Order: sequence, then structure tokens, then C-alpha cells
Amino acid sequence: MDISGQAAIVTGGASGLGAATARALAAGGARVAILDRDADRGTVMAAKIGGTFCKTDVTDPASVAQALKDAAGLHGAARIVVNCAGIGPPAKVVNREGEPLPLADFMAVVNVNLAGSFNVLSQAAAAMQRLDPMGEERGVIVNTASVAAYDGQIGQAAYAASKGGIVAMTLPVAREMARFGIRVMTIAPGLFLTPLLESLPEDAQESLGRQVPFPARLGDPADYAKLVLSIVDNVMLNGEVIRLDGAIRMAPK
Repeated sequence: MDISGQAAIVTGGASGLGAATARALAAGGARVAILDRDADRGTVMAAKIGGTFCKTDVTDPASVAQALKDAAGLHGAARIVVNCAGIGPPAKVVNREGEPLPLADFMAVVNVNLAGSFNVLSQAAAAMQRLDPMGEERGVIVNTASVAAYDGQIGQAAYAASKGGIVAMTLPVAREMARFGIRVMTIAPGLFLTPLLESLPEDAQESLGRQVPFPARLGDPADYAKLVLSIVDNVMLNGEVIRLDGAIRMAPK
């Protein structure tokens, strides 16, 4: 699909992988709407790329519906949707005091990462399937998993479960959407320089980067955005999960 002139949605677009993706799509000529909880950063980012910002809670169906409606009113229905919204607070199943992880804490991660991605995906797909096809397709949806879906570390039970769910739903959703000409893909990033890692000291960042076989550095969010653009461009990419990790395999801790 030619990105130029298309309406695009990026959740979590106020920072990190989402912000890099929003910038790249806008640079390619897309009309980008950023959906995020962070109104301050989201508004600034939208202004920088000539897009629009919609304050959104991806776990709330009504909030997502309103955001998609507002974005469509400005840009038209989205043919490109990228889900980058996510959280990942580390927590062991049983803490040092021998207490179990509260179920509410586990579900908070699953609700944002997995249910939130599905919430946006399903509502966007419902609108996308009503669009006229452009060549072979109507649109493309890209979700964000993580290498934690495969190599989850100690303290990542909730995060790995949420990202594993995104991996698992990729193929069945792609199969369902195939008859509408809507592609569904997932990217599973490794160690990337997102706001969480940016808060670490530089020597700690370099140490983490050296764990990556090649290139021996943390991933740049722009690397993620480049892959999104490639997925949008290549109609044969569908129903697949791509690890974007420099060949790293995470240790237990």
C-alpha cells in the first residue's frame, strides 16, 4: 500500500516506538492520528508531525470508539493502524515476603497490552472493511508484541503473557480479515531505547546493548518504524510475527 495520503492511527504515539512510527508515517505522507493517554506529549507530537491527537484509553471501548470517530472526521477512516500502546511494570509471581502478585496487577498489564490492542484492532477493522479496496487490499493492522512472548524473564509473567496473547491472535485474526483484504501483522521487538530504558544511566544502556549479538546496541525506535513502513508497503506480509531483536535471546533474568 502506498502510504501517501492514507489515514493512519498510531496508539501509544506520544513516545517511544509509537512516536517514531507516527513520525515515519507522517514523513511518508500519511495523515496521522495519535491515540494516547498522555495529552501533553501527544499534543506536542501531533503538532510536530502535522497530525492530530485523541486522548484515548485503549482499554475502554467507548473511548476508542470516540477517538476513531474523531480521527475519521478529520482524516477519513484509517487504512493503516499500528498498536504501540503498552505497559510493562516488572513483578514477580511471589515477592520476597512470600506474597502472591495481586491478580489486579496482573490483569492491568493484560488489559492494556492485549485487550487494548484487540479493542483498537477490532473497532478499526470494522470500519476498514467497509472501505473500497485499493488495489488488492483495504488496509493493514500492525500490533506490537515483544521477544518476552518467547523469552520472558523472571518478573515478566504478566508482560510475557500479554505479549504472548498478541502473538497468538495474529494468525486467526489475519485469516478472518483476509476476505476483506485487511492484513494483520505483529512485530516483536527486543531491547529498544524506549522511555523506560532512556531513564537508565548511559553505562547501563551500553551494557544492555552489548547483549545484542548484532548490531551490539539497543534498538532505535526508528528501526521499528522502518519495519512498519516495509510491512505497509509489502502486500505479501500477512499473518506473521517478525522478531526485531538483533538475534538476542533473553536470559532468565
